[in-house]
Amino acid sequence: MKKAICSDSMEATRLLHVDYLRVLNPSVIERLGYIRHALFDFDGTISTLRQGWEQAMIPVMLEAICGSHPVTPEIEHEVREYVDRSTGILTIEQMRWLVDAVRRHGLVGEPLTAAQYKQIYLERLLVTVNERVERVARGEVPPSAAMIAGAEEFVRALYERGVKLYLASGTDHPYVLREASVLGIDHYFIGGIYGALDATEANNKERIIQRILDEHGLSGNELLVVGDGPVEIREAVARGAIALGMATDEVIRHGWNPHKVRRLTNAGADMLAPDFSRIDILMRVLFPACGKSNDSLKGEVETCREG
Repeated sequence: MKKAICSDSMEATRLLHVDYLRVLNPSVIERLGYIRHALFDFDGTISTLRQGWEQAMIPVMLEAICGSHPVTPEIEHEVREYVDRSTGILTIEQMRWLVDAVRRHGLVGEPLTAAQYKQIYLERLLVTVNERVERVARGEVPPSAAMIAGAEEFVRALYERGVKLYLASGTDHPYVLREASVLGIDHYFIGGIYGALDATEANNKERIIQRILDEHGLSGNELLVVGDGPVEIREAVARGAIALGMATDEVIRHGWNPHKVRRLTNAGADMLAPDFSRIDILMRVLFPACGKSNDSLKGEVETCREG
């Protein structure tokens, strides 16, 4: 059924792009208002408990590739570019890339297994992550201080609207379950929480997105994918889902992260937001109602972009 645009969305849509929500693909305006399911990435999109994971992974990769040899600028660039590009995939897949890179460069002999490299990485990362999780669990830090601004409120707004929610992460499944529980948001995701399972790739984001579409007979317009990584955004776009890229600053938890803006733009995101602080704008744009046509809303977005 054709929807109309609520007149009370006019003020919000005038703020698009220049203030809060950047519409990169103007044709997405025609497709809004039908969302019944939503898939969220976890780390960096909702949670900041693992903020800085890249600074743990990159040294592990450089040490594995170079051993006692000096790290060349070329190898460092290769590793940093890969970590950035692979954000959002299963950790074991990143470690499989590392095994191949060690062999390819040939500086240290035979590589360890992907599982062994993953264990080294996790041992370093979890020192900081476990401390953060325990501080929240003990009540020393409120859950909101370990999430992107407005994240729980936005998730709750979708949940109360009847949108079926899913949570997916490249982080191992037991850790995702625990961290979502500690943050007090696990009960919203009645569609399921999916972390990495090394024995199978059933929980990778490509398969989860396709499974949601297939099992519920959805058109792409009925599925919203929200994430800060290029993986989930590319997979959403490839399947015609609505892709909301979150260009989050995980340190201060609000405001734009210019690097993620570039990364998500290159991945093909339909829209970008820096955080969830303007739920009023997000909900009015994602769920337009009575009063104005899609053409009128599209015009306001284009005027805003040109202005």
